[in-house]
Amino acid sequence: MDNSDLFTCIDHVAYACPDADEAVAYYQETFGWHELHRESNDEQGVLEVMVAPAGELTEHMTQIQILAPLRPDSTVGKWLENNRPGLHHMAWRTDDIDTVSATLRSRGVRLLYDEPKHGTHNSRINFIHPKSGKGVLIEIVEPAKH
Repeated sequence: MDNSDLFTCIDHVAYACPDADEAVAYYQETFGWHELHRESNDEQGVLEVMVAPAGELTEHMTQIQILAPLRPDSTVGKWLENNRPGLHHMAWRTDDIDTVSATLRSRGVRLLYDEPKHGTHNSRINFIHPKSGKGVLIEIVEPAKH
């Protein structure tokens, strides 16, 4: 796999906040954006809401993912204890998370999980540790095949 085959686009930028409904209202009222998807991810302890400029996701559209903790001990809940609401991570889209993960590991990149986990809208996800992401938490997203 060469470098041009690793990722197809930026999937989303995640905004962590205590109140997802307030954040969604802000994006809708201020920018005219649309809520595309909403779900609770109990494993990660977060409510995830995807918003975007258009009412339907296109192939290379970047979304905003609004993250609000479902419980204080979730990763986002702990993050909000030490940070004000704001940019939490960015996510890069791929068609093959298993191959990308193996390629990145072979290049010395530290991933948070040994195997991909369940993400928003049945996607498969992993994260590049901030120490391997030049100080940025980077999510790798393989969208569900529909």
